Amino acid sequence: MENARAPKLNPNAIAQLDISGHRLLTESEAAARLRVSRSFLAKKRCTGGGPRFCKIGRRVLYDVADLDRFAEQGKRRSTSESAVA
Repeated sequence: MENARAPKLNPNAIAQLDISGHRLLTESEAAARLRVSRSFLAKKRCTGGGPRFCKIGRRVLYDVADLDRFAEQGKRRSTSESAVA
């Protein structure tokens, strides 16, 4: 008789989780998408001002839509402009 056990999932190998239609990225994937360092995201989680994130257990995940909104908020027309109007 064949072994019918389900294969073990490696939590570090999960590229994207799809929960209720939301594509969630790991911290490394989010940093790569925004082209920032993981430490930048970690610092922003503590001090505020970064993209919204989701904490599931010990894992920090970012919704792609929230990352896109965060990037959109950073758009400027000149260096003297403080926020998108």
